[in-house]
Amino acid sequence: MICLIGFMLWILAGVILNNVLLSQNGLPSNPQAAEEAEKTLEKALTVLEIFWLKNGPFLVGRSQPSIADLNLVSEVMELELLSEELHDRILSPYKKVLQWVEDTKSATAPHFEEIHGVLFKTRKEFRMAAKSGKTECCPCWYLDH
Repeated sequence: MICLIGFMLWILAGVILNNVLLSQNGLPSNPQAAEEAEKTLEKALTVLEIFWLKNGPFLVGRSQPSIADLNLVSEVMELELLSEELHDRILSPYKKVLQWVEDTKSATAPHFEEIHGVLFKTRKEFRMAAKSGKTECCPCWYLDH
């Protein structure tokens, strides 16, 4: 399980770096690297869906979220930084993954929203900047610290 979490973190870093962070900082992205990272992410999401989530609402068939669920959901939540279109294109085929995220949110409410508050603020700023054509965006989390 730890290997899966580390692997997802590495893949997500490539997807987010090349689709969001570089352009938001006025740097050129690498479309080939972004495409390769997305393909690898799709494979990882497939494994998550058909193996780890096959027997129940949480990882390995558990009825309640474990620390592994919390850790991995937090990694998947980083996809919120992508454009809405790209986010939906990547995640929409994975109904069990989407339900797992929702089940984890519900099971950990209200703490889930609180923990991910900075992520949600940053998502809003990145998406607003992208819509306006702004190439540089200083996210709110940077200003708050």
